[in-house]
Amino acid sequence: MEVIKRENHIIDATDKVVGKLATQVAVLLRGKNKVGFAPYKDMGDFVIIKHADKMKFTGKKFDNKIYYHHSLYLGGLKKITPKELSIKKGHSEILRKAVMGMLTKNKLRARQIKRLRFEK
Repeated sequence: MEVIKRENHIIDATDKVVGKLATQVAVLLRGKNKVGFAPYKDMGDFVIIKHADKMKFTGKKFDNKIYYHHSLYLGGLKKITPKELSIKKGHSEILRKAVMGMLTKNKLRARQIKRLRFEK
């Protein structure tokens, strides 16, 4: 069995655009930057994000973008803007949602997103 060596990556989010930062984080969490990458292997690294509250949004996305989810009940469509989400759960949740959308939609995603941490 192959032993996977995981590294720690510390990224400062000050003045970085959310989407570009999320792409960089998703690549590190999946392990696409490693030589022996395979889509079915969980070989990504740990990623620590500092100063997530200082991220930058381009355009008017902070006020106008809408995140949807459904409660699975009739008429249960919920929507929230990034501004409301940052007040409710913090800026780190916005980045976590962006990264979740960039990871593969399978059982590996739950394990990979656990390696994403946030610091003040």
